[in-house]
Amino acid sequence: MSSLTQTSVIAICTILAGACALSGAALAAKKSAAGGKEPPACAAITFRPVAPGLPDGDQDAGLYKSRFGRIELKAAIKSGEAQNYFILFNGKPPAAASGGVPKSAEPCLQSKHVKLPVKSAGGACIGTRFRVVIDHSSGDKLAMLFGLQGNAWQLCSTSKIG
Repeated sequence: MSSLTQTSVIAICTILAGACALSGAALAAKKSAAGGKEPPACAAITFRPVAPGLPDGDQDAGLYKSRFGRIELKAAIKSGEAQNYFILFNGKPPAAASGGVPKSAEPCLQSKHVKLPVKSAGGACIGTRFRVVIDHSSGDKLAMLFGLQGNAWQLCSTSKIG
């Protein structure tokens, strides 16, 4: 009977040790997965313009999806030509931010090859390419839409997101 009891104790200890090892591995995996879920402090997504000849109204120009959200670039079309471009975050227009580009966002813009000082597009957002720069470094989450005109990025809008 003592040998049966000793075998039972060994089996129980083995099961408990395995459960502890699995629990520790699951906790470590959970910590590493949680650590990788923060969005980058600075990001840029570049889009192409729509082709001419589309029907009038708001048309899709580009889409970017990640685990942090969805960015849509839309074009307002009139007489088959794009008159203005704008962005939606998760299907909604972002809240406009006052002022232009804050000083805290300038290092982000420089790292994404946007020349400073930034020039405003002044009215409609048009260009041969479009770039959305997202800056989280200053505490406020900002999205800046730029249109490439010639060889310079011009600021179309600055929005608060999140």
